[in-house]
Amino acid sequence: MAKRGQRTTTGKPQRGAPGVQVEPEGGRVPARVSPEEFVRRRTEVEQQDHAAFQTYVAAKADADARKAMAVAMAAPTRRRGFSRRSIFNAAVGTAVVAEAGVLGYNALNGSGSTAGGTHTAGAVSTAPQRAGIAREVVDSRADVRGQSLGNWVALLPTKMGGGTYAIDLNSNRVLGSIWYWNYGDYNPISHHLCAFPSSDPAHGFEFVNSTQGGQNSLIYGINTSVTAETVPEGTNIYRVRFDGTQMQLVENVSETTGLGLGVHVTVNPKDAQSYFVTDGQKDIAACFDRTTSRVKAALRFDWTPNVPELRDAWIKGGTLTIKKIYPDPTTGLYDYKGTKGNKIDWEMVPMGELFVEEGVTPGAAPLSLTGADGTVWHPEGRWAATVVRLCGGIAILDPEKNFDPVAFLQFNKDSQDQYPVEPVDKDTWRVVFDKIHSPGHEIGFSPDGRFLVMMNNLRENNCSIFSCSDPDPKNWRKVAHVEDPLWRGKYPNPFHMVFSLDSSKLYLSILHPSPAYSGIMVVDTKTWTIIKEIQGIGPDLQTPAITYDGKYVLTPFSGFQRQSSGIAVVDTATDTLIGILPSNGGHHDCVIIPTKLEHMKHTRSCTL
Repeated sequence: MAKRGQRTTTGKPQRGAPGVQVEPEGGRVPARVSPEEFVRRRTEVEQQDHAAFQTYVAAKADADARKAMAVAMAAPTRRRGFSRRSIFNAAVGTAVVAEAGVLGYNALNGSGSTAGGTHTAGAVSTAPQRAGIAREVVDSRADVRGQSLGNWVALLPTKMGGGTYAIDLNSNRVLGSIWYWNYGDYNPISHHLCAFPSSDPAHGFEFVNSTQGGQNSLIYGINTSVTAETVPEGTNIYRVRFDGTQMQLVENVSETTGLGLGVHVTVNPKDAQSYFVTDGQKDIAACFDRTTSRVKAALRFDWTPNVPELRDAWIKGGTLTIKKIYPDPTTGLYDYKGTKGNKIDWEMVPMGELFVEEGVTPGAAPLSLTGADGTVWHPEGRWAATVVRLCGGIAILDPEKNFDPVAFLQFNKDSQDQYPVEPVDKDTWRVVFDKIHSPGHEIGFSPDGRFLVMMNNLRENNCSIFSCSDPDPKNWRKVAHVEDPLWRGKYPNPFHMVFSLDSSKLYLSILHPSPAYSGIMVVDTKTWTIIKEIQGIGPDLQTPAITYDGKYVLTPFSGFQRQSSGIAVVDTATDTLIGILPSNGGHHDCVIIPTKLEHMKHTRSCTL
């Protein structure tokens, strides 16, 4: 891997074996791809996605309007109070036209009745929901007007801002903040975090914050003099303590252990005495002891494709190898600090998995990439589950056996439920796939421990559900898929999630193509049907969090690091947006500090 300041690129095209060239027709890996080239390609794709989505919703609204006119002619005494012209006039008055097109869909197809679209627990539905879905376009002027949201503290990383801050939701004032620049980290992309329980967060709490580094700061099209050759490595894990007055850095866990990991952080809900950090650029998941920072276990995920060309390297199947890795016995440290060990030079951004197949996400080893970037815990801490994005599934790990993998759940709706995990030796396992239908992304357990959910992104674009009540994960099976008839192609796309306290509802952030405003969808988990969608909240809606009295869901929108941003507040009693808190942008996560250990099952620890 390149040293600090040295550009990391793929010197020769990869085919799974050293020195073998990729055939031109097979999806060539470019010898050099710059962040600028990636930004150009991503912008082009975003424009295409946005145009396709606009065309679709306009055509849908027009077709439904004509259908409504036919109904009105058949029953002239019944007045609906709208027309095709009123639908498009409504579109002009909303924040983003892409969302407004569905206004006509809702008005013409009824509200959120579940009749005719129920997904029962006994059978998997593989079709989009047929029953009507209530669509509500929000007032962009919404604010909470100083209203208290309860005695809770919300913690938000600022991503490109390089720090993290806490908001007292009772007074709506910032309690404290930390900026890692002050500690000598000159590329502190504050990515994800998770907090330990505190009985009185307003007067003190502790959290773990992962930070990305390397070329990740260059992929958003921000005008900067920093280059791929001069960008600092970054990639650190920070333990931070708020003492009631200010935040202080307690430890850089990456320095202590030699593991520079920069994506999801989740705390064990059983006792809050350990936590996982999982990095999808390095494909490494590591569990750390809270008190000593000792690495309890570290696993690396590697892919060997059946065919050597990037374009088909995952679609046509291959072998996933999961291997325990250990520190140098002489130093006690791992050799993965900074960007060392990165398979790709920058992260797979949301909806960006296919850029790897195109070869516009370069790196030292893209063909071995699995996208293992997050590990969640079962609410009781009995199991851990690592999402493997490019394989469209989840590896189930056993904490009672040093996190050995015991099962692999495949969430694509046209795939088998599980693929066997085969032991190779005491530290190595493999999973063999015949094909992979679609990448996946975020995952989560319901608080009651009965269900495990994963988002199937891009090629399938739905939300898949496994029943996990059986004590043996090898017996967990798919029971439902949630799919909106408006989810066509890549967009709109179900992204992050959080459950209600009683597990009866699932809240999903729904991404729309840039620069369209995203929304929140509410799903009934008894029938796995969509009951409502709140549209037009803001661009790039991120991770929802629920207050532990169950009253509010907070969801930040980050404006793709440089556009409009805020924190949306939804009242769970009515599932309506009641306000938007101001923020300084860049958020990619939101955690409400738990005040009891039992709150952990409702945090980022169990849902991403």
